Amino acid sequence: MSKFLEEKKNDLITRAEEVLQKAKGEKRELTDAEAQELAEIRDDVRRIKETLKLDDDFRDMLGAEKKPDPEPKAETEVTVKEEEERACKKQEERETRAFEEYIRGYVLNKRDTDPVNLTIDDNGAVIPQTIADRIIRKVYDICPILDRSSKYNIKGTLTIPYYDESESAINVGYQQEFVKITSSVGEFNSNVTLTGYLAGALVKVSRSLINNSKFNIVDFIVDLMAEHIARFIEGELLNGTSDKVTGLSTLTNSVTAAATNAITADEIIKLHDSIKDRYQGNAIWIMSTQTRTALRLLKDQMGRYMLQDDISLPFGTSLLGKPVYVSDNMPEIAAGNAVIYYGDFKGLATKFSENINIQVLREKYADEHADGVIGWFEFDSKVEDNQKLAKLVMAAV
Repeated sequence: MSKFLEEKKNDLITRAEEVLQKAKGEKRELTDAEAQELAEIRDDVRRIKETLKLDDDFRDMLGAEKKPDPEPKAETEVTVKEEEERACKKQEERETRAFEEYIRGYVLNKRDTDPVNLTIDDNGAVIPQTIADRIIRKVYDICPILDRSSKYNIKGTLTIPYYDESESAINVGYQQEFVKITSSVGEFNSNVTLTGYLAGALVKVSRSLINNSKFNIVDFIVDLMAEHIARFIEGELLNGTSDKVTGLSTLTNSVTAAATNAITADEIIKLHDSIKDRYQGNAIWIMSTQTRTALRLLKDQMGRYMLQDDISLPFGTSLLGKPVYVSDNMPEIAAGNAVIYYGDFKGLATKFSENINIQVLREKYADEHADGVIGWFEFDSKVEDNQKLAKLVMAAV
């Protein structure tokens, strides 16, 4: 039985690795079906491990003189995966150490047996990719709007087709036998084109912190750079810039408030119901702190507060059962402002033309007793599907 369960467990882990490698090779997120399959594999593997442990425990209870020798582990893709993970972890540790040494002013590559090369040019040192990847992951963690959007990592111009699925696009109805059916087809309209706009973020790090050997300077730089980049990207996704990244500013699905300085419960319900039920599953609210405070005072017809604290949801607050995310980049309640966004943010397309490139400038800010850390990235964002998103706009003056 133990051999059978071990083989089954290894087969499941191998299958999970195949699914993950396929998504990684295609540079995309997991599909819903793949995520569900991985979740099932995880649960099955956990149950098998528990069964194997119980089997060992009962052998001890029955007074077995000696547990059978474990069966030799077969050469499978699991061992290959473990080796790859160890190699990646070792590489990240080496690059992190080399980066820290460069920041602190130590001599690079002094270990002949364990060299790690940082690319040095006139502008300083280029941070190793493993460090840049940590910054990128942190950006996604800080910015849920970017994390929930439809992401494309493609160089050059990307045209996203939109399929006309209106009722007039395809004829469906009763039909008589031997009578030709009138056919029609929907059309793909290429109405969303993403290019790329170069942006940069610069932060300065105190040499006093750098010279403090007990201070984790690498994590500090990762967090600092990620915070600056995430805040800028979030602002562009929410508000846009007319001649560059437009983000949600061109969203046409909207509800207009009756007043310039107040929001009613009815308007919140209208905004919620402006999104079709099939897109409600992953919907969230986005608003400013001031707007959330105003909504805390709203009550429904039964006298119940509409906005509730709910620690089981991602952001700890719910409105009509959906999470509420607060952003400092959202406009406050004022005439003509779009003060609330709601819906599934897969309707917002974001494209990065190249990975974030981070450089350290050691000499440029020497007269300020500081080092500079600069990040370059190229991105674009537009509304991909107006059906998935809606906004509440305050009345004009």
